[in-house]
Amino acid sequence: RMRAADREEVLAASGNTPAAALIFSLRKSSHAWTAMIDGVPEVMFGVGDLNVLAGVGAPWLLGTDAVEKHYVHFLRSSVGFRDQLLRRYAVLKNFVDVRNRASIRWLRWLGFTLSDPVEFRGHEFRLFELRSADV
Repeated sequence: RMRAADREEVLAASGNTPAAALIFSLRKSSHAWTAMIDGVPEVMFGVGDLNVLAGVGAPWLLGTDAVEKHYVHFLRSSVGFRDQLLRRYAVLKNFVDVRNRASIRWLRWLGFTLSDPVEFRGHEFRLFELRSADV
């Protein structure tokens, strides 16, 4: 049920199935959440600690097509979670597949800056980063 762009990104970044990538992300997370719509899990997201002393976290999100169907609620909610994470971390950063245009638009909308593409495992990714001082 994972949206196609997320499935493609997971495969490109790790070679894993969507289920394996989700389990990996959950295990590496210091905090994780599930967004339910009508009792059905539609989005899972969280943050892992990259550097506890420096306050650097790696946010992640994997969702279904419900993200697009309920985009207004998704956008409003994501600002609150961004702010919650920035109270805990000085820096949030991770990589996004260059083909995942919807995620790139959303990250920019949240205020993240994106690097030029870098190659990893034969695919291009962009580092996205947001500092609490910039919000």
